[in-house]
Amino acid sequence: MFASSRPLSLLALLIAAALLPSLARAETRPNILLAIADDWSYGHAGAYDCPWVSTPAFDRVAREGLLFRNAFTPNAKCAPSRAIILTGRYSWQLEQAGNHMCYFPAKFGGYVERLAADGYFAGYTGKGWGPGVANDANGNPRAITGKAYSKKKAKPPTNRISNNDYAANFKTFLDDVPDQTPWVFWYGTTEPHRAYEYGSGVRSGKKLTDIKEVPDYWPDNETVRNDMLDYAVEVEHYDQHLGRIIEHLDAAGQLDNTLIVATSDHGMPFPRCKGQAYEDSNHIPLAIRWPSGIVSPGRTVDAMVDFTSLAPTFLKAAGVESPQPIMQTITGRDLFDLFQSDSPATGRDHVLVGKERHDIGRPENGGYPIRGIRKGDWLYLKNYQPDRWPAGNPETGYLNCDGGATKTDILQLRRDGTATTFWKLCFGKRPPEELYNVASDPDCINNLARSDDQQERLESLRDQMQTELREQGDPRQFGNGDVFERYEYTGASTDNFYDRFISGEKVRAGWVNPGDFEKDADLP
Repeated sequence: MFASSRPLSLLALLIAAALLPSLARAETRPNILLAIADDWSYGHAGAYDCPWVSTPAFDRVAREGLLFRNAFTPNAKCAPSRAIILTGRYSWQLEQAGNHMCYFPAKFGGYVERLAADGYFAGYTGKGWGPGVANDANGNPRAITGKAYSKKKAKPPTNRISNNDYAANFKTFLDDVPDQTPWVFWYGTTEPHRAYEYGSGVRSGKKLTDIKEVPDYWPDNETVRNDMLDYAVEVEHYDQHLGRIIEHLDAAGQLDNTLIVATSDHGMPFPRCKGQAYEDSNHIPLAIRWPSGIVSPGRTVDAMVDFTSLAPTFLKAAGVESPQPIMQTITGRDLFDLFQSDSPATGRDHVLVGKERHDIGRPENGGYPIRGIRKGDWLYLKNYQPDRWPAGNPETGYLNCDGGATKTDILQLRRDGTATTFWKLCFGKRPPEELYNVASDPDCINNLARSDDQQERLESLRDQMQTELREQGDPRQFGNGDVFERYEYTGASTDNFYDRFISGEKVRAGWVNPGDFEKDADLP
């Protein structure tokens, strides 16, 4: 009896010894939570001293981790911005995935898929990547942000907010994670994306006077301030669920072994913000908490970073040495230098921004291509097709600007002859080049591109931008930018919207209002 047990005991010891490294790795590899809002602008959080948006959960992540003051998305639209996060590559390096409403090429795998292949349990709730189609090489849907968790519902605080109980769905996911298994989760709200319940901000107890400053490119009136407060209610909804998710993690004893990134895909869904390339388009909130990975938590980081840094950061934290074969080569630089030292960062003094086709609404589905560089206090932009309308054609409702109270007000002010300045800033055509001193002109109103004393600066920024874009293989730098306009658009009901609408077909674009369509041709 004893003799027969010895080989069994030896076998058990050998198995245990073989499993020990993987078990230890499972215990030390952090869980990874991306908490991403939909259309939330930089500065609109308590941690950034905003008096009209309350974000205690985001503030906690910042207080117990890092608060970033210069974080940017390279492309201020949902699908391309999220593709950048997933792949660690710029949108102009992603072929079709550089566009909105696109077919995501199967060869561009994302960090969630890579971590899942390396033993992570993966899931998401709410809005993952999109809108668009992401299939594998065999035409099957990819689990690009993991398994969906969306069954739990709750009554929303307004009639325009989703009934997805994001936090409850995360709890279901957490309960499903196998023992000794690290996990990666994408918590993506559809808030504060439009539409809003008008007046919900005031009804929640906010006051129009809580807003200390309205951007100079919008009129400062009751309509706009109400619209901003309604947006604030939806930002707070994201934050409330983030707070509940943190509570679930704490109760499960997993909070301190979870790398939490709280952010937004791009700026707010208002004219001249989302879908453009100005400071309020690409500048996003960002806070990161990771007790075991961040030295001296509670710091504010002024270094310039962008979304290409997230994927390599997640892979490095998980101990994944190579993105291949699922992912392509990553362009971005991980954030570990900022995590592990409170010394001033080196090589983080600028970011690149740009866009191709977002929402349609121009002849032949044309986009509005831009490239830019934000360096120090300066923003330089190159508009490659200045003859086009930057927010989409007026006669088709400026489709690259979501419908809402502020947009309606600006359009009506022009039609009434009351004010045209706001319309020109938000919807008017633009010069080939733009240059702004963001420190003195954060709203990017005073274009210095033709200023004699700024020509040396403009040329330096342009040269640096073009050099880096060429190194990254940007097709537009080699005369092949029209490839982005030839890529197929996935929305059949609105495809070739402009041409169909002008020919008399009744085509509906649900993200703008019927009154957004201009009837006259007398535009400044």
